[in-house]
Amino acid sequence: MTAAPPASPDPSPRLTVDLLTREYPPHVYGGAGVHVTELGRVLAPLADVRVRCFEGPRRDDGADDAGAPGGVVARPAVTGYSTPTELTGANAALATLGTDLVIAQDCAGADVVHSHTWYANLAGHLAGLLHDVPHVVTAHSLEPLRPWKAEQLGGGYAVSSWAERTAYEGAAAIIAVSAGMRDDILRCYPKLDPERVHVVHNGIDPAGWRRPSGEATLAAADAAVRARGIDPDRPSVVFVGRITRQKGLPYLLRAAASLPDDVQLVLCAGAPDTPELMAEVKGLVAGLREARGAHGRRDGGGIVWIEEMLPREELVAVLAAGTVFVCPSVYEPLGIVNLEAMAVGLPVVGTATGGIPEVVDDGVTGALVPIEQSDDGTGTPLDPDAFVADLADALTRLVADPARAAAMGEAGRVRAERHFSWTAIAERTLDVYRQIT
Repeated sequence: MTAAPPASPDPSPRLTVDLLTREYPPHVYGGAGVHVTELGRVLAPLADVRVRCFEGPRRDDGADDAGAPGGVVARPAVTGYSTPTELTGANAALATLGTDLVIAQDCAGADVVHSHTWYANLAGHLAGLLHDVPHVVTAHSLEPLRPWKAEQLGGGYAVSSWAERTAYEGAAAIIAVSAGMRDDILRCYPKLDPERVHVVHNGIDPAGWRRPSGEATLAAADAAVRARGIDPDRPSVVFVGRITRQKGLPYLLRAAASLPDDVQLVLCAGAPDTPELMAEVKGLVAGLREARGAHGRRDGGGIVWIEEMLPREELVAVLAAGTVFVCPSVYEPLGIVNLEAMAVGLPVVGTATGGIPEVVDDGVTGALVPIEQSDDGTGTPLDPDAFVADLADALTRLVADPARAAAMGEAGRVRAERHFSWTAIAERTLDVYRQIT
């Protein structure tokens, strides 16, 4: 008698995953929102994904879209939540926790809850306890390393710090977006078991961040940047980021005073943390324009400041018109903006801090600017003048050598495609889920 073949093992059950986040389209203003959007997109064919986000009410229960082979594309179900009426006008941290309570209640039926940023971390922690399911935290930043948020939240900063610490110490697993971020997590929260902290890098969709090509597309991109006051025929340094202490914009504005007069500075910068920080940046921009002889010049001293968030197509056009991308952050767990700029083909000049050295290959895809930083959690340069001078020097060398800048940009595109694809990140994230379920 012929023995029957061994039975095939049952396939892994399809998980129901609740992604909890403050940011989700159309309300995205930072890297965490981009991360959750893309992660949800690539996880949807592999798991039943339910996104629970702030800025509601908003609901989209459709699971399929037309346009893919076979006519459907899996996508997450999305539910948006408003601040409870009783907490309207309350301290921002308390209002956040109110929204978290409602989200936690709704996570019934999930196999895994996965929260992003402190805004949603307590929702994930409470949902895990309430529904007896594992809670995963992705660390995009850490409250102990952003003490300047006390300017923004007042006493709410103590609340946000407590919420983050509670969620991290209770999580079944923590995902760090870089090895540098993992080190920061274990330093800030020494009670954590290092085995629970996994590194899964942020990613990029190379198809969505590609230099314009084709006559019509190039013409549209050229018109878009000229309408913003950018001269694509001049060399330019491009910055993209929120106006927050961690992004280091004041240091860039001081460094820009040393750039050659023909170099444009393009600032895609808005959403200030505080009015005081916005006033500081406005003062620095005004001083820089004056130093560059803006009076009597139609180009504002070669400084273009775009405060609103640009749609992706227009931002790609701005990046493609640039010579160098700059990331002067004093705190940056990874920096999705660096990946976006690399995918469009720009070299990146970035601070050698956090996860930036894991993205920028120094001398190949850009340049890393050395920095010695305070260990008080602020990331403040110990020698600000040296940091500013080194930043200015790195930028000047690249804008003065456009051929080298272009070659670095091409290498950056290759690196973004090979090492930071969302498909690979989805698989690594699912591996974490499977380990804890």
